Amino acid sequence: MAAQQRAGEVSRVDKSTIERAVSALLKYKSSSSQKPQLFPDDDYVYLNLTLKKIPSKSRTKPFQISLPHPLLDLSSQICLIIDDRAKSPTPLSEDIKKLVKSQNIPISKVLKISKLKTNYKPFEAKRKLCHSYDLFLVDRRVVHLLPKLIGKEFFKKKKLPLGVDFSRKNLKFQVERALGSALLYMRTGTCSVVKVGKVSMDKDEVVDNVFDAIVGAIEKVPKKWNGVRSLHLKLYDSVSLPIYQALPDVKLKIEGAKSEKGAELVKLGDNAAESKEMSGIKDGDSGKKKKKKTGRIHELQYMDVGDVMERADDKDDMNENEPVGSEDN
Repeated sequence: MAAQQRAGEVSRVDKSTIERAVSALLKYKSSSSQKPQLFPDDDYVYLNLTLKKIPSKSRTKPFQISLPHPLLDLSSQICLIIDDRAKSPTPLSEDIKKLVKSQNIPISKVLKISKLKTNYKPFEAKRKLCHSYDLFLVDRRVVHLLPKLIGKEFFKKKKLPLGVDFSRKNLKFQVERALGSALLYMRTGTCSVVKVGKVSMDKDEVVDNVFDAIVGAIEKVPKKWNGVRSLHLKLYDSVSLPIYQALPDVKLKIEGAKSEKGAELVKLGDNAAESKEMSGIKDGDSGKKKKKKTGRIHELQYMDVGDVMERADDKDDMNENEPVGSEDN
């Protein structure tokens, strides 16, 4: 229903195009799931957003876009990374566990940043941690430390920890909002990837999520639709299906007329320079001496080669008929 109410706002994306793309992806997933695979399946549907220009400011914190059908529910496995450095105002892990239990917050594990540095140094340990939980939350004070600690597997699976503010008392609201939102990262490139659905959902639910994700993403893009180059839908191991493509910006130029005009200006400038040199007038003496009038430069008209040859033959005949000893000769 929310997607239908916003249908007018997404006028540049046809809903039937989204439905066809989602149907094709779900059909591909059902056919490929019968084949044996080495690694576990990735059941998410991704929206690829390509911009015309790189954003002027890089954001570490993602934009949260509300979805009508959340990708995660209260039964999901959530890991919370806290700051346990010296003189940190973050509450102790025991206090956070008591808060989680009293408010019935769906957090499965509380992980200290010091334990993340020591116990998860090997690549295999980081990979196992990434696959063990559906969502990662982190204290916003240590977000800048994570890229070197979590490894590239978190970036591949789009499981970058989402920052929470412990100075506020609404930890449960922040967790529930993270469960029902799609995360849009706009950093140092023109391409952004957003999780918008799961293969286990119905086709209509995925279409509604794609619709609302497009609306929310366009609101965060500089210049709105004028800053978007293309939109694609894909699975983790499938090709990208286009659902929107902006027309290229082409400026028409009449280069022929421009070149002729430029050549004419160059010719006039050369004639003026030549006439000034012939007259002997300097640039500073233009007011003292009068400029000499120079004739126009006419183009040479070349005669036909046949006419020239005939005239040359006639002249030779006349010279042969004259006496050898005449004064003219």
